[in-house]
Amino acid sequence: MYRFALKLEYNGKPFCGWQSQPNSLSVQTAVENALRKLEPSIKKIYAAGRTDAGVHALGQVVHCELQKDWNTFRLREALNYYLKPLPVVVIDSVKVSQNWHARFSAIERHYLFRLVCRRTPVTHEKGLVW
Repeated sequence: MYRFALKLEYNGKPFCGWQSQPNSLSVQTAVENALRKLEPSIKKIYAAGRTDAGVHALGQVVHCELQKDWNTFRLREALNYYLKPLPVVVIDSVKVSQNWHARFSAIERHYLFRLVCRRTPVTHEKGLVW
């Protein structure tokens, strides 16, 4: 088995959040379904953290274990092909050691909360700010 870290970017609007849930589309389910197109035996992916429904990510890190020693460029491109038309993409992929874990090996996390303080509604950033 080979372990890969994937850096994801997504618009959370159509998702129920990160974590798989019955009868709802999650980011985790979307990525796992794309991975199963490449390797049907994939079980689960692990994330550095979870997001709630409607929350976007600019660089969420996850890891997966694959049987094939994928070229990281090909892995990223194949996953992005199968993730279409959903608003989630793999922006980077790297091979990592077997003891590396997206959640437990993380040394920091960044969150960005954007608030607009005015009476008039936003136009260009609708859905991206509160």
